[in-house]
Amino acid sequence: MLWWLLLCGALGCGADQAAPLVFTMLQQTRVSKGISVFWGNASLDGQLSHLLEGFNVTQVLPLEPPDAWARRQQDVAKYLVYFGQLVKLFNMERPINYTQMLCCHLGCCLFPNGTAHSFYEVTLNGTAFLSFHVPNATWQRRWPGKDIVAAFAERELMKYSETTQELQHFLNTTCVSILRAQSAWTGKQSSWSHAPLVLGLILGIFALLGMAVGIFLCTGRSC
Repeated sequence: MLWWLLLCGALGCGADQAAPLVFTMLQQTRVSKGISVFWGNASLDGQLSHLLEGFNVTQVLPLEPPDAWARRQQDVAKYLVYFGQLVKLFNMERPINYTQMLCCHLGCCLFPNGTAHSFYEVTLNGTAFLSFHVPNATWQRRWPGKDIVAAFAERELMKYSETTQELQHFLNTTCVSILRAQSAWTGKQSSWSHAPLVLGLILGIFALLGMAVGIFLCTGRSC
């Protein structure tokens, strides 16, 4: 992406320097006639770490013990089911005869000089919709023009700690700590233990819930 290249240039990432460590999550939801279909993945330093298919998320890299991971899987399934039920309810009240595609892309990168950058971007039907400004934990509209759906979704997302302060903490602290634990730049192995990477997927679900409310209740400009 252009913004990524510009950021890298601003922070002094030349071809002769080590590449940054990157942790990213991609979560997509297709909503059609009240039915939600989920898929996505997470990658740690270029290696696939988690895979989301339907209501099931798989740990590809053994980052958590089986017992702990089983609990994470249940949490993800719970939120996905809740989201699907919410979409069905809205569709019964206000049927939508076209397909909506929601995509959440979030993560962080750690540069060789120790600086870090975190991001959370949301698209709707392939167009920039919302982004999360990590430093001050606020959502910003990216949709072209003054769209009432984006405005409503922004207000909803700003109401909850899960989609503001907790998301900020995950991106600024947990995500970057994951990379520092993997980094050879520290000169020694970190004693920090892996936080559940699936937390990012769960936070993505919270964000999608807020957008679902905006999308379905604001259809027809009736917020």
